[in-house]
Amino acid sequence: MRFLDRRREIERLDNVLTRTGAFAVIWGRRRIGKSRLLIEWSRRHRGLYTVADQSVPPVQRRYLAEAVAERFPGFADVEYPDWRSFLTRLSADADRAGWQGPWVLDELPYLIDADPTLAGVLQNWLDRPERRLRLVVCGSSQRMMHSLILDAAAPLYGRAAEAFGIRPLPAGHLAEAFPFDKHHDLVTVYALWGGIPRYWELAEPFGNDIEAAVDTLVLDAAGPLHGEPDRLLREETPPATALRPLLDVIGNGVHRVSEVAGRLGKPASSLSRPLASLTEMGLVRRETPFGTDPKSGKRSLYRIDDPFLRLWFRVVAPHRAALAATPPETRLAYWRRHRRGLEALAWEELCRRAVPLLHRSDTTLGRLGPWEPAQRYWRGNAPELDIVARSVDGKRLLVGEAKSTTRPVAATAAAHVHSGDLAGAEGADVCQALFVPESAATDARNGIHIVDARTVMSVLT
Repeated sequence: MRFLDRRREIERLDNVLTRTGAFAVIWGRRRIGKSRLLIEWSRRHRGLYTVADQSVPPVQRRYLAEAVAERFPGFADVEYPDWRSFLTRLSADADRAGWQGPWVLDELPYLIDADPTLAGVLQNWLDRPERRLRLVVCGSSQRMMHSLILDAAAPLYGRAAEAFGIRPLPAGHLAEAFPFDKHHDLVTVYALWGGIPRYWELAEPFGNDIEAAVDTLVLDAAGPLHGEPDRLLREETPPATALRPLLDVIGNGVHRVSEVAGRLGKPASSLSRPLASLTEMGLVRRETPFGTDPKSGKRSLYRIDDPFLRLWFRVVAPHRAALAATPPETRLAYWRRHRRGLEALAWEELCRRAVPLLHRSDTTLGRLGPWEPAQRYWRGNAPELDIVARSVDGKRLLVGEAKSTTRPVAATAAAHVHSGDLAGAEGADVCQALFVPESAATDARNGIHIVDARTVMSVLT
């Protein structure tokens, strides 16, 4: 699959090149495209891309020296007894060649895990005033990268000119990878693979044969993604396999902390740190209803953040024995049972993400914006609202309903809602909207704004 998007990330990395000796850090979950981004960016600027291995320090230095020797012949002709000598020699060779980088060091956590003293050595090397070489480090172990860079007590804290996480690709780029004529079909694709480029790359050869892709890649016990969540947790540094029971419970529809704790047989207070770790890793997200203090945890819900993981925990996790012993048509029956529900969740998610970008579209609702980020709303036994957002000027309140069906539906979205019903929105003019995959499936009676999948996908780029 060709390299897609990452314009903003490349712009931030390009900023590193404007400063002599600059240091940058990026992180993100596995399969999200960090290495591909760094390889493409490094190639554009005649950089040196290297990647660490999981081994002992002498072997790691040997492998890295071989990679550096591609740029500086003779670099691997000697053995480096420690990281200090390795970095000193690399700086000297770069200065003699008049080369200031970028040097990209991928999977830094492998090196730190094997030799924790490297963090301090790297700190001293970065602090040398005469150093001119620009360095970009990367890691898939998000917990370790955060502890190395974002923790105020960490050796590398405050030294990065750029430090950011890599997010999933926006859903609007799905059209560049998958040959579907209708935008609502892309919602189905998003419900399967989310915004993870590696999953797109694996699914792309199947074209529009969605069922073959799902069965071959996920449902089949021999498929490359059949054990994906376990692999993601195992490859964290240190391994995060102890968090798996939390994902099982949340993935099966339990979202309140008290209920999660009850299922696990643990006190709710003991889940704060594990849930924070899963959120930090991008596997779980914390939701609060519209109009509430986001710092308050009283009404918070925790949900699986990635569409593929939602699919896995809903379909694969409860049926692994059956999936290993049944033919494709039976395996697919398990997926079909949950398909519509997963697509509905994905469609709601995409609609909420599109709301603050609707002013870029040629729609009446967009012209009434720009809108703040959208949230769901729930309270007690009151009806839940799929999409609620204020306009930036505070004059209007968007209340929307998301319907994932392509069958005709009546345009009656949230007609009973008044701004006074929602905390913090009193006095605002209510703008009602119906989000449907195909605008032809409904009409705009009663002043309800219609937003379809074409509009949603066009702004999510």
